[in-house]
Amino acid sequence: MKYKAATIKDIAQALHLSTSTVSRALRDSHEISAATKQLVLEHAAQLNYHPNPIALSLKEKKSRSIGVIVSEIANSFFSQTINGIESVANEHGYTVIISQSHESFEKEVRTLQYLASRSIDGLLISVSSATKDLTHLKALHQYGFPIVFFDRIVEDIATHKVMVDNFQGAYNATMHLLSQGYKRIACITNSAHLSITKERVAGYLAALEKHGIKPPPSLIKYCFHGGMLLEEVTDAVAALLKEKRRPDAIFTTSDKLTTGCMRALKKAQIAIPGEMALTGFSNSELIELLHAPLTVVRQPAFEMGQVATELLLQLIESKRPVKDFETRVLQTELMIPPVAPKKKK
Repeated sequence: MKYKAATIKDIAQALHLSTSTVSRALRDSHEISAATKQLVLEHAAQLNYHPNPIALSLKEKKSRSIGVIVSEIANSFFSQTINGIESVANEHGYTVIISQSHESFEKEVRTLQYLASRSIDGLLISVSSATKDLTHLKALHQYGFPIVFFDRIVEDIATHKVMVDNFQGAYNATMHLLSQGYKRIACITNSAHLSITKERVAGYLAALEKHGIKPPPSLIKYCFHGGMLLEEVTDAVAALLKEKRRPDAIFTTSDKLTTGCMRALKKAQIAIPGEMALTGFSNSELIELLHAPLTVVRQPAFEMGQVATELLLQLIESKRPVKDFETRVLQTELMIPPVAPKKKK
């Protein structure tokens, strides 16, 4: 038997009252007597009546919901960010609708159209690796729709943005490898046009430059899908292993790339760190359980979700159009295992 929620009409018919009287009684209107209000509330409780959120949103012109678009929920960084988003949204009475782009521009556009059609009050988004055309986002933004970018930000749209210090995080990780005696350090990174890619590659290059090292272009491998397709990471690692002067370490710029690189090296029977050192961005707790734990760049993902949501709610609940926007930059942390093996000289 199909479930049917109780309505104001059901209460009105049972009590032989008009629907308008029941509606006003439920809203605690001064026009309705205390006795009638009590009668309506008691019967509503018996029927397990709850106000229709869609009807309320049409009346209030607010859905009390926000949309979130990330590349993949299974990514440990994004799952932790979503936890931060929900912690703030729930506290303020907002529902979170989460969608995945799977690094597809077309899916991101379709998802955004769907969320907008559901009358969400605002959007938190980390753009896909394939997103170069911003028409879909600019169109909503021009209508005054609240949007906050996090992690993978977009410079061309004036709104709040939340990110980490990508340059410094990459710089610190590469400097750590250099301090351990590694000199020929390769980099496996995301799609070339993404903000995080540009900033993290810049940090990697700056650290090498400080030591007088200029890596050949062949040591920097771009993975368009950011590690979601294991084959492209495997191909990148295979190409590095075929280098005439093989790298002695690899720096990876995202969670998926770090774990994908580990798998590819294991498949190639390359021991970490004995034959190849590996350091990269990762929020995965499983890294700590490895036989030889990796040094990783940890991002404050939960905090990023909290800050982004707080900024979005400011846009949503502001009585006046917001013209002054913030770019919040959070700091990463280099997580070094208790015993970090050094390269034998």
